[in-house]
Amino acid sequence: MTYVDADVNYLADLSIPPVTYNPPAGSGVPRRDGNYKFFRVRVHNARPYAGDLSLDKQAFILTQHDTRVRDFLDEAEVKATYYREVEELVKRETGASKVVVFDHTVRTGERAVERGFRQPVISVHNDYTEKSGPQRVRDLLPPAEAEQRLKKRFAEYNVWRNIAHEPIESTPLGFVDAESIAPRDLAVCNLVYSDRVGEIYQGVFNADHQWHYFPAMTRGEAILIKCYDSEKDGRARFSLHSAFNDPTSPPNARPRQSIEVRTLAFWD
Repeated sequence: MTYVDADVNYLADLSIPPVTYNPPAGSGVPRRDGNYKFFRVRVHNARPYAGDLSLDKQAFILTQHDTRVRDFLDEAEVKATYYREVEELVKRETGASKVVVFDHTVRTGERAVERGFRQPVISVHNDYTEKSGPQRVRDLLPPAEAEQRLKKRFAEYNVWRNIAHEPIESTPLGFVDAESIAPRDLAVCNLVYSDRVGEIYQGVFNADHQWHYFPAMTRGEAILIKCYDSEKDGRARFSLHSAFNDPTSPPNARPRQSIEVRTLAFWD
């Protein structure tokens, strides 16, 4: 299968300012204000050309990445083992001199809320904006170091993987080639938590978007997604991605189980 035609959830326009209200994990599902609509798009199987993808052009790549983690639902093990693995992976793939792993989210399509996890996000979005990227550096680093780091290049990467022992069968993650994204396609959306307000970009529908995915991802693979880059030299700075319902999923497909780890990368 070289592609699937699937429905993805975009902002149709900005007639209603987008705001997302995120409850604590395990206490409910997010509430989204905005004029959202599903649009049919063609999502290409990127496996045949995965080696040609670039973080600085498409803003996402697939890589082989073994892990020593036995149980991704064990938060202590994830922080003790996986964070270091992800730090080394991001350094390897980007050449960054310092990587800070600062949080992770486990998602499942099966009883997510009652188990204390989050559901797959079926909404076209990007995790950071022109404003919230630098703010995250200030949130996480000591003030003096943050200001020094902000004077040089830094980027935010998400590392996403399947945590089940079987290949993914449902709600895979799709990605828009960053070279097909226009500035007007990125709408600032307030992300409201119980203790803070952040910003993300929601994707506004553009028929020119080129969609890709990696079907049947295994536990030994990882996707790096660039969500922010401070460098303004023509390389990809932002991306758009979303889970989607794969029309080729088998009947009674296994619910997707995944983890995403968020990192900041710095260059000297």
